[in-house]
Amino acid sequence: MTITHVTLLSIPVSDQERARDFYVNTLGFDLLEDEPMGPGQRWVQVAPKGALMSITLVTWFDSMPPGSLRGLMLDTDDLDGDIATLTERGVRFEGDIQQQHWGRFVTFTDPDGNGLILRSALEAGPRSATG
Repeated sequence: MTITHVTLLSIPVSDQERARDFYVNTLGFDLLEDEPMGPGQRWVQVAPKGALMSITLVTWFDSMPPGSLRGLMLDTDDLDGDIATLTERGVRFEGDIQQQHWGRFVTFTDPDGNGLILRSALEAGPRSATG
């Protein structure tokens, strides 16, 4: 096998404009592309600064209803600081910071209810294929 990395992940949303605002203005992602893609469709692509992988905010997959994504993990070097900043920006976290062998983390959702995890990269243990 010669697969080297994940390039793109689609997140199902109901309103691309609202989702773009959340990922860019609230989470601080870069807007990589926002272009018409066909009748009534747009290609909206965002990514954390310097990331290898990016995200498309999609409305066109019937098998992926808005809010159905779970477990997208976002790493940070300052978990406590980012929680404070995101709280000021209106993000509501689901409970307190939790600690696992793979790091400290907190969960929240985007405006459509897609489940996101903010994890402290500095305190996270090594990742393995078996968990």
